[in-house]
Amino acid sequence: MTTSNPFTAAARGLYGLEGKRILVTGASQGIGRAVALSCAEAGAQLVLTGRDAQRLQSVVDSLASTGHQALPVDLTDMSALRQLVVDCGLVDGVVHSAGIRGLSPMKMVGDGFLREVMETNYIAPMVLTRQLLSRSAIRAGGSILFLSSIAALTGTVGLGPYAGSKAALIGTMRPLALELSKRGIRANALAPGIVQTPLTTIDADWFDAIRKRYPLDVGQTEDVAWACLFFLSDASKKVTGTVFSLDGGVEYT
Repeated sequence: MTTSNPFTAAARGLYGLEGKRILVTGASQGIGRAVALSCAEAGAQLVLTGRDAQRLQSVVDSLASTGHQALPVDLTDMSALRQLVVDCGLVDGVVHSAGIRGLSPMKMVGDGFLREVMETNYIAPMVLTRQLLSRSAIRAGGSILFLSSIAALTGTVGLGPYAGSKAALIGTMRPLALELSKRGIRANALAPGIVQTPLTTIDADWFDAIRKRYPLDVGQTEDVAWACLFFLSDASKKVTGTVFSLDGGVEYT
């Protein structure tokens, strides 16, 4: 004989995303794709953005349920970004996943390279956030989540521009969280360590050496996606202005 578990329904309500509409940037691959898949499984309706229209549509086609939307856009194109906000309508959550790596020693950083990293990793998500807020496109009780990196909290040779752009997200997120508290909108940041993707495993020897530093192993894209579910769900309704590290126990140097 089985008995009902009264916690089950409550847990689904708190940790699920039923009835929520979530905007995910950089959703055509990697972490953004994993976030989209997990959010759809949790019951959300998705608005997905990315530069590659074909890959983005393939993600939409693979999502659980229907009613999802693909809006291909280059987020560094300000006019296209403004149109994105118009087209996506009201949302309950935003995951700023789009970004580029930006690997270069500081003495070799070119002006164009530095601008590209900052425009993609910092300016684009901030302008998108501003546009959404100016149109009151994020509902009360909503959640804004920035994908930062432990590189913003540690020192790693060759990651100066990247680390700077990710640290800027954290620096802006904290006052933003205070500003939005009256609207009931939360703002937080995730700071993952190395996540295993085709990009990070191109140099197998480098990746294997880095992997040994992680007591709980390096992250998988779904690890980041599961953390996103918490911050997008009502389970985190009292959590704002925080930086949550998904670092696998790696020792900071």
